[in-house]
Amino acid sequence: MRILTLILLAVLCTLQYDLWRGKNGLAEYNEAQSYVTRQMDDNEQLVTRNALLYREIEDLNKGLAAVEELARNDLGMIKPGETFYRLLLADKPSP
Repeated sequence: MRILTLILLAVLCTLQYDLWRGKNGLAEYNEAQSYVTRQMDDNEQLVTRNALLYREIEDLNKGLAAVEELARNDLGMIKPGETFYRLLLADKPSP
């Protein structure tokens, strides 16, 4: 009876080792779970960024206001008959 108990205890210890430290054990499961959570957060941020880009593309395709705004901000373009004033702040206050 004692030998049977020791054999069963050895089998139990082996199974416990495989569960905790073996291949596809709980350590790998927890690591994979944290990776999936991180990846889902990254995907959510990318979906938000893509939605903003799609809205900007749609606005550029449909309306001229966005094209005019980009031309004014990025290229410094002005309309004919329009006066453009550029104000620069001084780095150091004059005495």
